[in-house]
Amino acid sequence: MKTFIILGMILFAWLILAQSCMQFRISDTEAKKKFSEAGVSLYTETVTVNGFRMHYVKTGDNSFPTLFFVHGSPGSWDAFSEYLKDKDLLAKYRMISIDRPGFGDSEFGNAKDLHAQSQLISPLLTLLNNNKPVYIIGHSLGGPMAIKLAADNPGSFSAIVLLAGSVDPAEEKPEKWRPVLYKTPLNFLIPGAMRPSNEELWYLKRDLVLLKNDFSKITCPVYIIHGEKDNMVPVGNAAYAKQMLVNAKKVETQILPGANHFIPWQHYKEIKEVLMRF
Repeated sequence: MKTFIILGMILFAWLILAQSCMQFRISDTEAKKKFSEAGVSLYTETVTVNGFRMHYVKTGDNSFPTLFFVHGSPGSWDAFSEYLKDKDLLAKYRMISIDRPGFGDSEFGNAKDLHAQSQLISPLLTLLNNNKPVYIIGHSLGGPMAIKLAADNPGSFSAIVLLAGSVDPAEEKPEKWRPVLYKTPLNFLIPGAMRPSNEELWYLKRDLVLLKNDFSKITCPVYIIHGEKDNMVPVGNAAYAKQMLVNAKKVETQILPGANHFIPWQHYKEIKEVLMRF
């Protein structure tokens, strides 16, 4: 009996802690302080789109062309915080990084599929339009999100950068255990941002099949950067993307020898070089 009581107490404690740990996000107040210490002004805003609260941050001169960053799963806008502080990039670009629906401060926990996410992010492109070129950069699940946004908003982007983009449905494992977690009480045991991540990664199996029809709508240049040793999103995704982008003005692929999935942080120099070339 004593063992069951102890186990019950542990379970109860975990249910409480799971709500607050592994959220992969930072408060606007704390973020502004960190950016200020780096000598950079950070603008943050939450806008309502179709009744849904969408959060984004911005650095740089509003009259400059835009780098539009889209994080992976799980994650939030601050996955690209070092880019947003970079003095060389700031001398050339306005930079915007969003919290995708269900992450950060964009209704944390309320996961959506790619189509629904595009419906919520697309109005931000109109709201933030300054009539200058926009270059979209997506990491991991942010990769197919970038393709979807470009297909749904023709002519909005001057280039797309796919960083370890998860775009090939054949590379996705079935993982039939995912809905067992998010469709049952077991969902309450999943910590923080892993909860919406688990759900959207299940949607992704179907989303990538539907995304096949969107690749041909891409006409701008596309830059594909992928790690040779990526065991989370296999490097085969890069070849698939290049094959599918039949109408892109050009497709440039860079496979980083020995690199894993975390190229935005571990291969900052190589990625920055691509961004500075625009």
